[in-house]
Amino acid sequence: MLRALSIRNFVVVENLDVEFAPGFIVLTGETGAGKSILLDALGLLLGDRFEARQLRAGCERAELAAVFDIAGTRGIGRWLDDAGLDAGGELVVRRVLDAQGRSRAFVNGRPATVAQLAELGAALLDLHGQHAHQALLHADAQRTLLDEFGGLRALAIDVAAAWRAWRDAVERRDRAADAQTTLAAERDALTERKRELDALALQPDEWTSLEAAQRRLANAATLIEAATQAEDALTDGDDGIAPRLSRIVQKLTSASADDAALGDVVALLAPASIQIDEASRAMRDYRRRLDLDPEELARVEARLAAVHDLARKHRVRPEGLLALTEATNARLAELGAASDSEALAKAVDEAQRRYDALAAKLSEGRRRASVDLGLRVTAAMQELAMAGGRFEVALAPLAAPSAVGAEAVTMLVATHPKQAAGPLSRIASGGELSRVALAIQVAASEVGDVDTLVFDEVDTGIGGAVAATVGRMLQALGARRQVLCVTHLPQVAAHADHHYRVVKTGDGETVTSELAMLSSASRVDELARMLAGREITAKTRAHARELLNASARDQK
Repeated sequence: MLRALSIRNFVVVENLDVEFAPGFIVLTGETGAGKSILLDALGLLLGDRFEARQLRAGCERAELAAVFDIAGTRGIGRWLDDAGLDAGGELVVRRVLDAQGRSRAFVNGRPATVAQLAELGAALLDLHGQHAHQALLHADAQRTLLDEFGGLRALAIDVAAAWRAWRDAVERRDRAADAQTTLAAERDALTERKRELDALALQPDEWTSLEAAQRRLANAATLIEAATQAEDALTDGDDGIAPRLSRIVQKLTSASADDAALGDVVALLAPASIQIDEASRAMRDYRRRLDLDPEELARVEARLAAVHDLARKHRVRPEGLLALTEATNARLAELGAASDSEALAKAVDEAQRRYDALAAKLSEGRRRASVDLGLRVTAAMQELAMAGGRFEVALAPLAAPSAVGAEAVTMLVATHPKQAAGPLSRIASGGELSRVALAIQVAASEVGDVDTLVFDEVDTGIGGAVAATVGRMLQALGARRQVLCVTHLPQVAAHADHHYRVVKTGDGETVTSELAMLSSASRVDELARMLAGREITAKTRAHARELLNASARDQK
């Protein structure tokens, strides 16, 4: 339930804070006073698109906020938990808009997306706009209304998803059938490539190892010569570095007995002598391991050539052959699945069975809902000066499966007993269409889950006794839900539990709309204004009091 609304710098509203109670609430005021602006603000808070022109002239920022009581609302707490937003008995929605067309949204103080606001708004508030009767002329709107009335929206979404899955399966099967020749040629080429790659059997890191081995074997003679010369220089005879350094260390060690300062030099040279000895032995071992093996060199070079030739053939670098092997095997697996006509046909059958089961369930739900909706709307029509009129929902089987189910939904109406029921679009009178649309909206609202219902001048085109009936219907609905209604009819306003008046003031340069809750005396004056215009007389006040008294009697 909507508990409070706060508006700052929005259109002609400079500063507005208003609290709402349960029951039937009406908003009235002169034409152009800004009644619908309040509903526009609610729409923005619940996901509508912001336009810069909605910012109050001369202002850089607008701020809107609404407080909802969600203690008894099913599903809202779970939705907030799933969205990672704080849940509780109260929900605060806030939106800030600036002159650059940017907006920021918050739910219970945490940032939220506009998409989240729209999803949340669908569960918080149900808005019936001024032109709802025109929307009902479209088949999509009629089908959606029936599904919502019957609690079938989630099932309808599942049916649409199942239909798309079935169509995807059909397209995969048909593409495979159409492309068999092309796929066969590709499969043959890939099979030959796989044979060549498997025959090569290149191992991970083998290319790098082969290159290193080839360089080593190809330069073995040079390496042996270099190693031999190095070993000779280190150890050959008395002129070798190792024996010469050893003699130097021995002489300095003896001399250090006479001068201890030479001990520091000995300490530096002794490790060098040891390391030179170790280097000499390592060089000797290295030379012994080197092998002039022409056959091994030929084998390595032949392997390198084979790898290089296959890589060049398939336009990849030698080190990329392993990745090419994986890609070839993966594509062959895909082609194998794509060419499995039996598996593809089975997938189509399974998808169609799932769709058929869901669509049949949806059709049965629509059948039940259409009967219930027809009875409810027909009953409402009798109260709206259409005695003997009737409302029906026709379900016509479709020739082929569709994303919206197995049937077309058409709303039919007859406005008097002798008239054959026909589509809503054929109703000649705009007033009759408005009344039928109102009857549909009220009937649909009676079974919905949304706590707050908003009617924006849906009583356009009616008056007199019919208007009083509309007031009674909305009053009765307000006993079960919170109902906000923007109206210009005093007969409707007289039935409200709470009455607010929107007043537009200005000094010639700026215009401001304000909202005030009316007392009993003020209600009489407002109803008198709605009855007679600007000239309020004792007679119009008396008529206004009679409307209020009649409404009070209707409630008893």
